Amino acid sequence: MSFAAICFRRDGLDGHIVLARRLENSRFTRIESISPRNHVHHFQLRSLDDLDRELQTWLREAYVVGRQHHLKRKS
Repeated sequence: MSFAAICFRRDGLDGHIVLARRLENSRFTRIESISPRNHVHHFQLRSLDDLDRELQTWLREAYVVGRQHHLKRKS
């Protein structure tokens, strides 16, 4: 499953990540709720400062969603 996408723009990057939860944050330009466990969070990157630890955390979380590990039950 796709967990993130980036599109190159003249003034930076536009992208989105898929999270299993809806995460309200001013850095997201739009959030689409596809299902109860799939929320597409759109964002823009306009400077290198935007590539921070917060974004890295979201990308890690989205990767887990992409591998669908968030759906596996703990024994």
